[in-house]
Amino acid sequence: MLIARHMSRLVMKFGGTSVGDVERIARVARIVAAERAPGRGLAVVVSAMAGETDRLVGLARSAAGEGGNGAQASGREFDDEYDVVISSGEQVSAGLLALALRRLGLPARSWQNWQIPFRTDDAHAKARISEIEGGKLGASIDSGVIAIVPGFQGVSADDRITTLGRGGSDTSAVALAAALKAERCDIYTDVDGVYTTDPRIVAKARRLEKISYEEMLEMASLGAKVLQTRSVELAFAHRVPVRVLSSFVEPGAPNPGTIVCGEDEIVEKQVVSGVAYSRDEAKITLLGVEDHPGVAADIFGRLAQASVNVDMIVQSEARQEGRQNIVFTCPDRDAPRAAETLEAARAAIGVEEIHIRRDVAKVSVIGIGMKSQVGVAHTMFAALAQKGINIEAIATSEIKISVLIDASYTELAVRALHTAYGLDAT
Repeated sequence: MLIARHMSRLVMKFGGTSVGDVERIARVARIVAAERAPGRGLAVVVSAMAGETDRLVGLARSAAGEGGNGAQASGREFDDEYDVVISSGEQVSAGLLALALRRLGLPARSWQNWQIPFRTDDAHAKARISEIEGGKLGASIDSGVIAIVPGFQGVSADDRITTLGRGGSDTSAVALAAALKAERCDIYTDVDGVYTTDPRIVAKARRLEKISYEEMLEMASLGAKVLQTRSVELAFAHRVPVRVLSSFVEPGAPNPGTIVCGEDEIVEKQVVSGVAYSRDEAKITLLGVEDHPGVAADIFGRLAQASVNVDMIVQSEARQEGRQNIVFTCPDRDAPRAAETLEAARAAIGVEEIHIRRDVAKVSVIGIGMKSQVGVAHTMFAALAQKGINIEAIATSEIKISVLIDASYTELAVRALHTAYGLDAT
């Protein structure tokens, strides 16, 4: 029987804490059941149960003989089978949720990624989705069967299981929503939406009703943990509305969450919508670098080859004629590799001194209203100066200003900026 494609489709995603045990899975089943309605197809993406992925990672590394004479716990001789092991956590969650929905009398079935399929490249442990062939799954949900899909994984061109990297279930959900042309992708998590900043630091942080793709992308990349960066990129590219809401609210109770959508759907645009921070930062200073064309390309080319992700860059003249100073930031975990790379090339790039500082943090203000507003930077700098906080580096974009500061001042800076831009709840 042919199903007319006038049905709506909704993709829902539940993270590890939401499916942490059988009791929580039963609550998820009730939430999914409440969204079922005539003319609406449902697909549900699930993560592994909380703590399960870490357990499976440990088993894989132990089996590979990490530190012994067996396979190395990295590289292609390990990563392909590593993906087989850790992908099993999501498969268990999918089967359990399907059983919980059947217990409620609802038609449901789990799908494996190779059955859909979710096509990815062959970069095991960090694969990227290339295509989702959602015809069979779409027809199934249109017939009324709730589809449960394991997140975080796919299948390569040579039919090997792949995984997308940590946080990949968000990406799976948004990609599936795009493939199914779903009305929306609902991301259920342990928070009830996107806040103006971390509520653990600022008690007066407010939940945002709406936030643009651009703002959410900046917040995710700058340290906010609500959504995975790649998932926001996909949502932006395919214009998939995403709603972030709590999985710990019983069906029927208020649970408005936050809608991530296009800028044109936001009527009142805040100058600044949020304050983000990241403590995972390191500052590397190169003093007395030879000043000639191509030196910057040489330095940052070597860092790129070493897989060091560079963020802020500041260049200034040194005291010596023909020399310059270069300051840049990178993730703290990359700092030792960056230092090793530059020390090995010290003579080739012509640098006199290399200094590393790891007790720094990045604090950022984000808002689409910055595009048409003057004085945003002055407000930020004045608020930090009033608290005696020194700025060590600055980076800007059309909707963001980031500063590097001493890590000990992180929380003070976040509170000061949140107040300065009028974001405190009244």
